[in-house]
Amino acid sequence: MKILSKLISLMIIATFVLGLAGCATPTPAPTEAPTQPPAATQPPPQPTATTAPTATEVPPTPTAVPPTNTPAPQPVTLRYANWNLGTAAENNMERQMVHVYTETHPNVTIQFVDMSAEGGWDAVLTGYAAKGQLPDVFMANNVPLYVQNGWLADLSDITKDDADWKLIPQALKDAFTYSGKTLALPAGQFIMGYFVNQDLYEAANLNAPEYGTSVDDFFAVAKQLNNPAKGILGLDEQFSIEGWYPSTVDKTLKYYSFDGTKMNYNSAAFKEAVAKTTEMIPYTWQGLTDDQKKAFKSKGPWELFMNQEVGVRWDASWAIPDMVKNAKFNWDFIGIPGGNQCIVFDAMVVSKTSPNIQAAYDFAKWMTFSTQAYAKRAELAKAMGSGLNLPIAMDPASVALFKTFVDKPGVNKALDNLNGSLLESLAKVVPGYIQARWEGKPGIDIGTDKDVNIGYMLDNAPSGKFKFEDYSAKLEEFANKIMADAAALLNK
Repeated sequence: MKILSKLISLMIIATFVLGLAGCATPTPAPTEAPTQPPAATQPPPQPTATTAPTATEVPPTPTAVPPTNTPAPQPVTLRYANWNLGTAAENNMERQMVHVYTETHPNVTIQFVDMSAEGGWDAVLTGYAAKGQLPDVFMANNVPLYVQNGWLADLSDITKDDADWKLIPQALKDAFTYSGKTLALPAGQFIMGYFVNQDLYEAANLNAPEYGTSVDDFFAVAKQLNNPAKGILGLDEQFSIEGWYPSTVDKTLKYYSFDGTKMNYNSAAFKEAVAKTTEMIPYTWQGLTDDQKKAFKSKGPWELFMNQEVGVRWDASWAIPDMVKNAKFNWDFIGIPGGNQCIVFDAMVVSKTSPNIQAAYDFAKWMTFSTQAYAKRAELAKAMGSGLNLPIAMDPASVALFKTFVDKPGVNKALDNLNGSLLESLAKVVPGYIQARWEGKPGIDIGTDKDVNIGYMLDNAPSGKFKFEDYSAKLEEFANKIMADAAALLNK
C-alpha cells in the first residue's frame, strides 16, 4: 500500500510539472525583416485546464489527444502599397511592423507592390486597376477619386463592431464616410498649429502665448517680440493665417473657409483673414528686406525656430521628435489661437477586389489605428531611439505611451480637444477640393499673369497685386460649382 501511495504521488508531481511546461511560451529570436517578411510559427495555444487526480485515485493511462475540429487558417496573400516603406536595408519602423504582423499571422504573406512607375501615385494605381491588379491595401492620396472609380471596399459592417474604431476622433471618422459608408481608414494623425519658443518671450520680458491665448493677444505679442535688428521675428511666415483665421471669426467655418459642403471665399470672415495676413507680413520672414536678413543666422524661414530666431512656428507634431532631441530651449505647442488645432491625416483603403476583405482590413488596421499595434510601435521606437507619432485610437493606454515620449501642457490640451479640430487634409477626402482650392481656373487675368488658378489668387491675395474683394464672389461661385458637381458624382 505504501508503494502504491508513493507511486501515485510521483505521478501527480509529474503531471504538475508537465502542465507548467505547457504554459511557457517560447520567445522567438529576433530576425531582420526582409523585403518580403517571412511567415513565422504561430504562438502556441494556451493549455486547457484539467483536474488533478486525488490522492486516492490512480491516474488513467495517458491517451492521444484527439484532433480539434478547428481548421487551420487558410493561406492569404495581401498585396500592399505604401510610400513610407523605405528600403529593405533601412528596415524602418513600417517594415518592422509588417514583419511583426506576419510573425503573429503565419498564414498571411504581405507582398509590397512596386509603385515606382512614372506618372505619380494615382496614375500608377489607375494602371494597376486597368489590369485588374489593384493592391489589396494601399495608401490613399485621393479618396474621392477612388470612390468615383468604384475601387473601394465598404468597411462599415466591420468597423461598427470594432472597439478600437470607437476610440477614433469623430472628426476623422466623418472624413472617411461617403453616403453613410466607411470607405477609408485613418492612417496617421498629426496635430498642426503654432509651436512657441518660451525662452525668447521670457528674455524680452513678455508673456509667451500658450494654448488658449486669444487671437488678439497672440498677434499683439508677436508684434511686441519682433525685432529684426536683433535677429528676432514674431512669426515665421504668414501663409497659414488664411487657413485657420476664418474659423475664429465664424464658428461655422472650418479650414480655409470650408463649411463641410462649400467654400466661403466671399464671406466676411475670409476677407478678414486676408486683411490680417496682409497686416502680419512685416513680422515674418517674407517681410524682411535683404539687408535685414543679414542679421539672421537662418537662410530661410524653415530654420528660424530651431535657431531661436522666431517666437512661433507653424508646424505639425511630426516635428516633435526633432524638437525633443535637438531643441536647446523651452518650447510648447499652442495650436490655433483661441484654443484649437488642425489635424493632418493620412488615409488607407482596402480594395473591393481583394479576395479576402476581412484579412485585408485586419492588416490595414494593424498598420493604422490598432491600439495593440500602437503599443508595439512604442516598443520599437524606444529600441530604435526614435520618436512616436500620436495614436489614432485615443485610448488612455495609448495616450499614456505617447506621453512617455513627450509631455507638454499644450500638447496635452490639444489631445483632450481633438473632436473640435479643423481637418487640414481636406484634399484627400473632399470631392472637388483640389480644384476648388488650387487647380481650378475661373478665367481671371492679373496683369501679365494670364488665366491664373485659384491657388494663385489665394496665395497672392495679401500681396497688393489686386484687391481680393473684387474677385472673391467670382472665386466662391466658381469653386462651389466644382464642389457641387464633384459631390454629385459620389452622392456623398
